[in-house]
Amino acid sequence: MTLSRTLSGLCGLALLLGAAPAAAQDDEGLSFRPFVMVSQQRFAAEQTFNAAFDTRSETFFGGGLNITQDNRFYLDVSASHFSQTGQRAFLNNGQAFRVGIPLKVEMTPVEFTAGYRFLQWRRVIPYLGAGAGLYKYKESSPFSTADENVDAHHAGAIFEGGVELRLHRWFGIGADVHYTYVPGILGSAGLSQQANEKDLGGIAARFRAVVGK
Repeated sequence: MTLSRTLSGLCGLALLLGAAPAAAQDDEGLSFRPFVMVSQQRFAAEQTFNAAFDTRSETFFGGGLNITQDNRFYLDVSASHFSQTGQRAFLNNGQAFRVGIPLKVEMTPVEFTAGYRFLQWRRVIPYLGAGAGLYKYKESSPFSTADENVDAHHAGAIFEGGVELRLHRWFGIGADVHYTYVPGILGSAGLSQQANEKDLGGIAARFRAVVGK
């Protein structure tokens, strides 16, 4: 299933569930719920990542804390990370050529989102949110100079929507679509400049396990 189909499916399910008769929810005050997560992100800088790693998507692993108020409003604080090794490359007439020099890329997002959890329908809770994050990005290669390597960070914007399935009073699993826009890191040099790709964000399908009410 493609990310676009996942996005369409989750949005449709959220609208359906939000319009369906809702089960009563008691006011529960604040709830602090830790979670672990895995996400598969398709980068907006498709040509840059495909040239270096022969793929447009990468897997992030992480975790965080979800804070809910009366099971309606929520705040997420999360951190994740991915690391991948490919090759340096350049573009010529729109075609990418690798040069055989190893290239290691690491990215660590720290993200803050807030949003609204719709009324629970059976065991399913749709939610929508937005926020901001700080994205740390590193590139390094053997024999490269400090000017050729990259160690930068920049703020970005976040939009998300998904559903949480309550399997037990104290445990649930969630799936959502997570869109990020991160300018200011790519596009100033190297392959990303040649490809005119300036956004380090993209769209991701995220899955997580949540502990707590």
